[in-house]
Amino acid sequence: MSESTDPDPRTGGEAPTTGDEADPAARIAAGYAFTGPALDLGALLWDGACLPDRQIRIPLSMLNRHGLVAGATGTGKTKTLQLIAEQLSAHGVPVFLADVKGDVSGISAPGTPDGRVAGRAADVAQEWRATGFPSEFYSLGGIGPGIPLRSTVTSFGPVLMSKVLRLNQTQEQSLGLIFHYADSKGLELIDLKDLRAVAAFLVSDQGKPELKGIGGLSTATAGVILRALTAFEQQGAAEFFGEPEFDTGELLRTAADGRGTVSVLELHAVQDKPQLFSTFLMWLLADLFNDLPEVGDLERPKLVFFFDEAHLLFDGASKAFLESITRTVRLIRSKGVGVFFVTQTPKDVPADVLAQLGNRVQHALRAFTPDDAKALKAAVRTFPDSPYDLEELLTGLGTGEAVVTVLSENGAPTPVAATRLRAPESLMGPIDAAALDRAVKSSPLHSRYAEPVDRASAYERISAEQAAAEAAAEAAAAAAEAEKEARTAQKAGARGAPRPDPSLAEQVVGSGLFRSLARSIGTQLGREISRSVFGTARKRR
Repeated sequence: MSESTDPDPRTGGEAPTTGDEADPAARIAAGYAFTGPALDLGALLWDGACLPDRQIRIPLSMLNRHGLVAGATGTGKTKTLQLIAEQLSAHGVPVFLADVKGDVSGISAPGTPDGRVAGRAADVAQEWRATGFPSEFYSLGGIGPGIPLRSTVTSFGPVLMSKVLRLNQTQEQSLGLIFHYADSKGLELIDLKDLRAVAAFLVSDQGKPELKGIGGLSTATAGVILRALTAFEQQGAAEFFGEPEFDTGELLRTAADGRGTVSVLELHAVQDKPQLFSTFLMWLLADLFNDLPEVGDLERPKLVFFFDEAHLLFDGASKAFLESITRTVRLIRSKGVGVFFVTQTPKDVPADVLAQLGNRVQHALRAFTPDDAKALKAAVRTFPDSPYDLEELLTGLGTGEAVVTVLSENGAPTPVAATRLRAPESLMGPIDAAALDRAVKSSPLHSRYAEPVDRASAYERISAEQAAAEAAAEAAAAAAEAEKEARTAQKAGARGAPRPDPSLAEQVVGSGLFRSLARSIGTQLGREISRSVFGTARKRR
């Protein structure tokens, strides 16, 4: 076999190759020549040149194998997210975007043609057309612009609530008892004050007997839980819990023209409340996991999530939180849902989660400090073997360029490909506040979710029953005192008088009303609530 030499892609020097390896660019591009539907990312970069005839793509069927979009600030991560989301929508796949910085709302509006867009399109052989995509805008509990997303405490469940409250194992078990009691009695926990009311009741004199047979709830543990709830509320969580509860099935909608709806969760108003954001993420994924059937590998996913600024999910996260995310990401693939994390460096994502991500788009990394250099070396080690000098390549990429490796149609990793990415066809920036407000208020979902509803639930029922029980007890005490006085007077009367009617105290204590009040809090108030393996309530939709 003959031997030839090729320029080294980084240094320009010559490296010996065999005849079969004479065109590394062709071999790399061949790894992206898929037969089925695929998303177009851009054109291959090799030896300092952009090769528009060498296209880099992601198979549509592999989007449920999850992914990572990473890179330093200003390298184009958000535009890559936007590019992939646009094409998913065009293929009829609904998309969910968590927009922390508030710069993704432009996906709903056509882009603005200019010299830079035209130059990029020419570089990568892109037929660019200004296009807006069908979008819905949401906010957490109405904090910031968007249709409010809310969950009831009952639906959220004890497992996830324990994780976000960062309770220890004993406290988590005690919280589980509180939910168990509420579930078994059909007491709906709509908001945080309902959970407070049940916890306080179960350590009261009236409530203590209710859990006696299964261990009870200590006053000290209840105090810890209530204090944790207070801290959680101070992060803004009270707005998230309530009704009307959001039906996560709304995220699976398509537009009338068949394109997937892009659901944008506007988080810039709560970016300083990462625990609130984490709460929503966990509930949303768990709720979808509960409701969606097993479907295996599909030709196209049912839904793809993008979590921008993913480091906010994991900063300060407990071990339990990370375990929950890892398990959910691993299992939700079989429900047809793909999850993409968008962050600055791969080290922002825990190793167990990173191992689940089959598709990688790595923008430029910086190496200004020893920590940066260490992170760069760690990032290089996560890629397959490559003819590129990845350390040099990753620090030399321009804005809108990235190193790509994805899963091929047969599930094998594709060759590492330096790529000049296509330009998004929608607006690269936020739409103005007035346009966003119009989009929110014109949505058919706005009237369904905009106004909070505070119907009678556990707090109101327990408060009313405790007040009634106290009133009955006071009446019984007054009647007993009156009876005592009557007996004293009776002793002074003539013997042989007719037996008096039942006393007032006997009438009160023996009445059906009093007996009902005495046991009403502990009786079945509704259908028992069943829970999934994740601890979230199963919904009857």
